[in-house]
Amino acid sequence: MIIRFAKEWPLHLLLIPGVIIAIIFSYIPMAGVLIAFERYIPTRGIFGSPWVGWDNFKYMIENPDMKRIMFNTLYIAFMKIVGGLLVPITISILLNEIRREVFKRIFQTLVYLPHFLSWVLLGGILIDILSPSTGIVNQFLGWFGMDPIFFLANNSWFPYTLVISDIWKEFGFSTIIYLAALTSINPSLYEAAEMDGANRWKQTWHITLPGMMPIIVLMATLSVGSILNAGFEQVFNLYSPPVYESGDIIDTFVYRMGFEQVQYGLATAVGLLKSVISLVLIALSYSMAYRFAGYRIF
Repeated sequence: MIIRFAKEWPLHLLLIPGVIIAIIFSYIPMAGVLIAFERYIPTRGIFGSPWVGWDNFKYMIENPDMKRIMFNTLYIAFMKIVGGLLVPITISILLNEIRREVFKRIFQTLVYLPHFLSWVLLGGILIDILSPSTGIVNQFLGWFGMDPIFFLANNSWFPYTLVISDIWKEFGFSTIIYLAALTSINPSLYEAAEMDGANRWKQTWHITLPGMMPIIVLMATLSVGSILNAGFEQVFNLYSPPVYESGDIIDTFVYRMGFEQVQYGLATAVGLLKSVISLVLIALSYSMAYRFAGYRIF
């Protein structure tokens, strides 16, 4: 043990800055969960505010908005997860069919670029593009005699606008993962299938998809842990009071309760409940990933 430590001490030394940062920014702030059990008064601080026990959690459960907020969160997150699997898989298969390497790289770069843009920037772009009066989308619909659609102010359209814009932003990054999975498929399988008379569709169905299945199962199971993360940055930059009914999620509700309505105890209680549920889901997702895809962290 001593000999091993003597050889590896430089590696342990490199971990010290990361450990210090984790303690300062991740573990010390955990004391703030006490606010969930208090009627927090900023002037008195965490340890001076009156203790109310489970009252914040009871109020949260009895709050008529919580059912709607939970539904919005699960509904939007589920659609993002499904779309975030189907679209990259489809695009990666199509990209794999491009024989000119130059065109493949150009297209891959173009679909990958939106991943690097923040939702602050994309939010402003989408607001302009989807504007009912001057937006290019509604102008295009007007050419076919359709009335303008209020994508960001209509409860029927807003959730789907969130899902489609999120998939458009992130599918390029996920495509890289599936393209890497395609490189592990033995080319001789395609040659044998072609000699047996299989067309490109049959080769995709019987060789490409089964070859990608392990990584598909892995990504699907790992996404279970993020079912309560419907995308705070995106929703916060795009939503408004008219679409609270269909677009308000747990994270935006916590923000409004804490920073706008100064109900720190309630906001912390909601955030703590979400964290506990997310911890259980993440543990479940990694367990499923190990069971169905053989994936292990260490």
